[in-house]
Amino acid sequence: MLLWFLPIFLLLIMIGLPVIFALLASPIALIMLEGDQRNVVAGLYRNLYNGMDSFPLMALPFFMLAGEIMNRGGITLRLVEFSQAFMGHLRGGLAHVNILASILFAGLSGSAVADTSALGSTLIPAMEKNGYTRKFAAAITAASSVIGPIIPPSGIMIIYAYVMGESVAALFLAGIVPGVLVGVGLMVMVRLMADRYDLPKAERIVRKDQTITPLESAVSFVLIRINIAAVLYAVSGLVTWIVPMAVNGWLIFGLALPIAHAIAQATKARVSKDFRLVCKKAVAPLQTPIIILGGILIGVFTPTEASAVAVAYALIISFFVLRSMNGRDLIDVLTRSALSTSAVLLLVGAAVSFKTVVSLSYAPQILSDYILSLSENPLVLLFLINVLLFIVGMFLDAGPAIIILGPILGPIFVDLGVHPVHFAIIMSVNLTVGLATPPMGLVLFVASSVSGEKVETISRAILPFLAVEVIVIFLITYVPAISMTVPYLAGFLGCGPEVGFLACISPTP
Repeated sequence: MLLWFLPIFLLLIMIGLPVIFALLASPIALIMLEGDQRNVVAGLYRNLYNGMDSFPLMALPFFMLAGEIMNRGGITLRLVEFSQAFMGHLRGGLAHVNILASILFAGLSGSAVADTSALGSTLIPAMEKNGYTRKFAAAITAASSVIGPIIPPSGIMIIYAYVMGESVAALFLAGIVPGVLVGVGLMVMVRLMADRYDLPKAERIVRKDQTITPLESAVSFVLIRINIAAVLYAVSGLVTWIVPMAVNGWLIFGLALPIAHAIAQATKARVSKDFRLVCKKAVAPLQTPIIILGGILIGVFTPTEASAVAVAYALIISFFVLRSMNGRDLIDVLTRSALSTSAVLLLVGAAVSFKTVVSLSYAPQILSDYILSLSENPLVLLFLINVLLFIVGMFLDAGPAIIILGPILGPIFVDLGVHPVHFAIIMSVNLTVGLATPPMGLVLFVASSVSGEKVETISRAILPFLAVEVIVIFLITYVPAISMTVPYLAGFLGCGPEVGFLACISPTP
């Protein structure tokens, strides 16, 4: 009889009860109807608290806080100007700028809603002013915002890792290439639409007579050379991996610094002063994802510690380098972050309680038997599960959907030989795209609020971009190397070169 909690849960969602309370109320209602005396209700609330009391889960509020600080600190405008300087001259230039800005902003916030709100308020009016229709501007903003939760840091991947017991670092690394692939696909679609829909031509947009403080200029000067030296160091590491050399790593990095300076100076002579200033003003904010991923990769800190470092870095940059925030702004940022975090943590805690009833109901086993009865071919089952996730994403936000379906579907496909990290990316990307999918996609409503355009109008305009994202989902599904290569090379899949790449990404059932 416990299996009936699923219809009750769906009924409560349909009548408008918030997901958090539906997750708790559906098993309680069924238990009360059955007269169960096993103190399951007390156990549910005990699990609610235990579900929030987790060190790895602390990464979520810290990353949300870092994103709020960066957004309030005026980082959005700097990223937009940086994107315009690079891509504004292309046909459909501001649409390309919108997509590139989303890719860059994804490394700061990890939230599709924050992306739509922050970038949309800046770019939608600018696109409309430059000859784009408002519905097209809102559609491309909503479509590109789904990159936010795919490229690390990602809130939904932290939730998935916590619920399913996977490595946060592995999921972060696995999301890099799929996120970039979504962005590139959207840019290709914009280029295909440029001539057919006569999208406005543009010039390279670089604001004239910009200023930068001496401190920010000095910080950018140093960071640019460190980044170039780091790239040179990585290339030398690849060379030493092919041809082993007994050379100290710090020595290589030290030798790379003067070369990096020479490269920076040579590049400086080829570009205008205004273009250099645009790039310099974007350097400090763009270090956030580099610090997060770099620190995790070299083992300096865990993902949770990386989130705290990201907050500290965002505060230093916003208060002392850019001087774009003050104490009053910080109070508002902390308040907004606390409210957002409390809602997410309550949702995760409720989901842990929900999982208790799921395990008692034998729902995973029943659903597993049903899915396996449809076909014995894993490729066919992956297709069917993508269709299911896409439909679920139309009505349910990515976080709750992962919390509810992850524990049910994950073990099924792992038993079929799909790597758990690979399935995590399939599920995360699919449900993230659902945020921009009619009729209930959350970012559609945010884009409507920002642009003043009707949701129905945006929904029709976004269809070509959704088609691109669906193609990317199936590429990720059937070509595991797209998402698995980076975590494999970084050693986060739990198997080394002696096992082999193909054997590592496709474990034997």
